[in-house]
Amino acid sequence: MEQTNESWRILIVEDDERLAELTREYLESNGLQVSLETHGGAAVERIRNEQPDLVVLDLMLPGEDGLSICRRVRPFYSGPIIMLTARTDDLDQVLGLEMGADDYIGKPAKPRVLLARIRAMLRRVTEAGQAASDEANGEEPVRLQFNDLVVDRSMREAWLSDASIDLTSAEFDLLWLLASNAGRVLSREEIFTALRGIEYDGQDRSIDVRVSRIRPKIGDDPIHPRRIKTVRSKGYLFVKEA
Repeated sequence: MEQTNESWRILIVEDDERLAELTREYLESNGLQVSLETHGGAAVERIRNEQPDLVVLDLMLPGEDGLSICRRVRPFYSGPIIMLTARTDDLDQVLGLEMGADDYIGKPAKPRVLLARIRAMLRRVTEAGQAASDEANGEEPVRLQFNDLVVDRSMREAWLSDASIDLTSAEFDLLWLLASNAGRVLSREEIFTALRGIEYDGQDRSIDVRVSRIRPKIGDDPIHPRRIKTVRSKGYLFVKEA
């Protein structure tokens, strides 16, 4: 059964109780189910037990910080994680992506912006389920194969030589976007708009970080890549026959 906005379950991990409550009220008024956790030390088990559709995770928390939580939950939680950070240092944003976050928003986060990011991420996950029926009806394919690499959109999984590849939700979305456009150079602007639904500001490094994480996972050489190539001043190219 296709999941609706009203059944999407969001867990907000934020130690500012007043801010968390205001955010919950706004998201619930827009049809989402929202739970709160104010202590970092309890967040890992809540994510493990509740398996929410999406986690909004503050970087600075009592008990355990957001980076540590993100790293610890990734082995058993594949849903999207949006990290909130009050810092402007690119290093924190890059570290968040390295630990498995799918997106990040600067604090204080405008509720409308947060809602838009949540909906965009969950919409992509929901559309993957619809993709399976589209393929059955002879429409857009949901499984792509490039020699020993297989990418399946309906299952949101990828395999290399029959071994499952550990990808975050955002990494899978990027891999699928590149693979489904194999043979065509995609600019950072195209990729950014397709994946995040907002215009590229020319400074964001999240796409480059994710490509660098994906390459070794799909058997590509990080130094001299053959499968996902960087095309200077243009973007990225997924090579059909690597």
